[in-house]
Amino acid sequence: MSIPPDKPVLSLLRYRPWKGRFRTPFAASEAIARVSLGIMFRRRLFWALYALSIVIFLFFFYGQYLQVWLEQKLTDETIRVGGLFPRNVRPDAILKALRTALQLNGSAETYANFIWFEGYIAVVILALVGSVIVGNDFHHNSLPFYFSKPLARRHYVLGKCMAIAAFVNLMTTIPAVVLFFEYGFIESWQYWFDEIRLLGGILIYGSVLTVSLSLLLMATATMVRRTVPLVMVWTTMFVLARLIQRWLVDGLRMSERWRLIDLWNDMYLVGQWAMGTAHDQLRPRSQIQPAFAEAALAVALVVVGCLVYLRRKLRNIDVMN
Repeated sequence: MSIPPDKPVLSLLRYRPWKGRFRTPFAASEAIARVSLGIMFRRRLFWALYALSIVIFLFFFYGQYLQVWLEQKLTDETIRVGGLFPRNVRPDAILKALRTALQLNGSAETYANFIWFEGYIAVVILALVGSVIVGNDFHHNSLPFYFSKPLARRHYVLGKCMAIAAFVNLMTTIPAVVLFFEYGFIESWQYWFDEIRLLGGILIYGSVLTVSLSLLLMATATMVRRTVPLVMVWTTMFVLARLIQRWLVDGLRMSERWRLIDLWNDMYLVGQWAMGTAHDQLRPRSQIQPAFAEAALAVALVVVGCLVYLRRKLRNIDVMN
């Protein structure tokens, strides 16, 4: 049956311009990040590990309320606490000891210690994230599909880094900001204005963690694509480097600049500088730390090295036409 050459049929054979809303190529990065987050949120192992990071946050969160409750309930009379102390002590002495040991006093050490402890869980979670959302792309040869679209290499890297950044900030920056505002509710609203530099320092610290860990994880996941080897290599970079720098500096009494091989310690120093901590006030006092500028330079070198490696690695991938 032949179709008469009428006007409606001929109009279907002509070029029809796109009438939708054009979007920038960076919208593809947003889509990549959204899909990557969905993949991780469907994994039970991720939520089990994330629950451990929530436990650390709750310890700091309710620890501050516990101190306030003790200050309100205890009187100036001496008390005896279950035989933990050899003699009667004053409640204010107990509270002072808690504040000194735990640093739950709203200072820069409070937020730096929180992020430091969260790092132990963050390292494991990020290893899982890297193997799933980055390593699988190389393992299943999915990158030619990505790059066959109107999508540049930088958009792919940006999308994956946005997904990794979401996990980093869910474990470090956002909980630390919550602790900052919580302490203002406990003490006084004036705390928010007097210690506004702490809030800025927390955000800068989180930004340094986000950029450094995202690019480092991307570079590591492109080299080691399997989950178990990636976890081993990723944890070795942080755990082994910390042990080596302590052995060289504290054990062999070498220069404190050897601590720069520990990236997590470098980011900790940059965060402390951003929050206004003096170099001679860094904890523990028994350890000599390198200068803030040297730590910032070490972090910058890691970032630049990861960018150079990713550029060379992704440039050699053939594109499907």
